[in-house]
Amino acid sequence: MKDSRVPDWDPTSDSVLGNQCGAYDQMRRRCPVAYSDLLGWSVFRHADVVHVLQDPATFSSAVSQHRSVPSGMDPPEHGAYRRSIEPYFSEERMRSFAPVCRQIARALLEPRVDQGPFDYVEAFATPFALRCQCAFLGWPDALLEPIRQWARKNREATRASDRTAQAEIAREFRSHVAELLASRRRAGADAPDDVTLRLMQTRVNGGTLSDEELGSILRNWTVGEVDSLAAAVGILAHALASDGTLQGRLRAEPQRLPGAIDEILRVMGPLVLNRRLATRDVELGGRHISKGDRLSLMWLSANRDERVFEKPEEIRLEREAQQNLLYGAGIHVCPGAPLARLELQLAMEELLRCAQQIELSVDTPGQPATYPANGWVSLALTLVSSDPAKRRIA
Repeated sequence: MKDSRVPDWDPTSDSVLGNQCGAYDQMRRRCPVAYSDLLGWSVFRHADVVHVLQDPATFSSAVSQHRSVPSGMDPPEHGAYRRSIEPYFSEERMRSFAPVCRQIARALLEPRVDQGPFDYVEAFATPFALRCQCAFLGWPDALLEPIRQWARKNREATRASDRTAQAEIAREFRSHVAELLASRRRAGADAPDDVTLRLMQTRVNGGTLSDEELGSILRNWTVGEVDSLAAAVGILAHALASDGTLQGRLRAEPQRLPGAIDEILRVMGPLVLNRRLATRDVELGGRHISKGDRLSLMWLSANRDERVFEKPEEIRLEREAQQNLLYGAGIHVCPGAPLARLELQLAMEELLRCAQQIELSVDTPGQPATYPANGWVSLALTLVSSDPAKRRIA
C-alpha cells in the first residue's frame, strides 16, 4: 500500500538526475530529512547519517525480504558472520593478490596508450572490476559477461523499483553460484584452493555456511561490488583528466595517492545510498519516523556536508580524512575496504605510469550515470605517453 505522506522531493526528477550531487546538496540545506515514495526517508546530513549508523538497534539493516549476509544482519547475529569473512581481506591476502590485480590493470591499459580517444569505462573501468573480482574469488572468465549483465539488469530493476525483475536476477545469480559450489564438491580433493572453496569450509556458530548464505555473500561481493568499483575507477580517472595540477602533483608525490583516492571519492562518491529500517518510532532531523519506515542514507550528500568539510566540493589532499564516510562507519563499515583500496590504488598507479598525460575528449567527454548509480556511463579519455611522436591522430 502506498504511503499517504506528501513527498518532499522526487529523486527521479530531471533536475535531480541531471546533477545528483548538486541536488542532494540543496536537499541537505533545505530539508535534511526528506520523504519520497521511492526512497522513504532520505537522510542528507553527515551527523544524522552517523547517528543512524551508530544505532543499529533503532535503525535495522535487515531491509531485504531475502537474507543478506552479513550486510543485512543486526546484532547479535551480525557479529559472528562478520568475523567469519574478515580474514578474506587480511593484509597477507591483499599482498598476495596485489600482483594479480596490477597485471590486470596493466594488460588493459597499455594497449590504449597513444591510440587516441577511447571509452575508459567500457575499455578499462568495467573489465578491470570484473576481472579483479573473478580473479579474487577464483571464478572462470566465462562468468565475466554474465556478471556484467547481472549488474546492468540489477541497476535497471532498482531504478524501476521492479521487485519481480530483482527476484529473477537473484534467482539467475543463485543458479550460477550453485554450479560453482557443485563443481568444487565434485572435484573433492582436486578442487582449486581459492576464496570460494575456503568460504565453503568457513564455520559460523559451529557449522559451515549454507548454500543460501554462501550465495548471499558471493552476490554481495560481485554484482554490487563490481558496480561500485567500476564507478570509482571512472570517477578517479575523470578527476585526474580534469585537473592537470592534481595529476602532476600525484606524479610528483605518489605517497599521497591513497589519501587522494579517498578524498576524490568523498567529493563524488561511487555509492548513492544505503538503506535502513526503523524498529521503533523516533525523531531524526526534526522529522517523526514511524516504526517500519524505510530510510535511505545519502552518502553523496553526507560526504559533502559543509558542517564537516570546509568547501566540500574542493579536492584537498591535506584534508583530514577521519570523517569521510566512503566506506561507511559503525558495525557495518565495509569489510571489503582493504580490497577496494588495493584495487583502486593499483588502477591509479598503472594509469599514471602508462600515460604522462591523461586527457578528456573535448568533443564528447562522457555521459554521467544517474540513480541508482553515480559516476560515468561513458568517459572519453586519451592516454599520451612520454613520446608525443607516438600519438595517433584521432
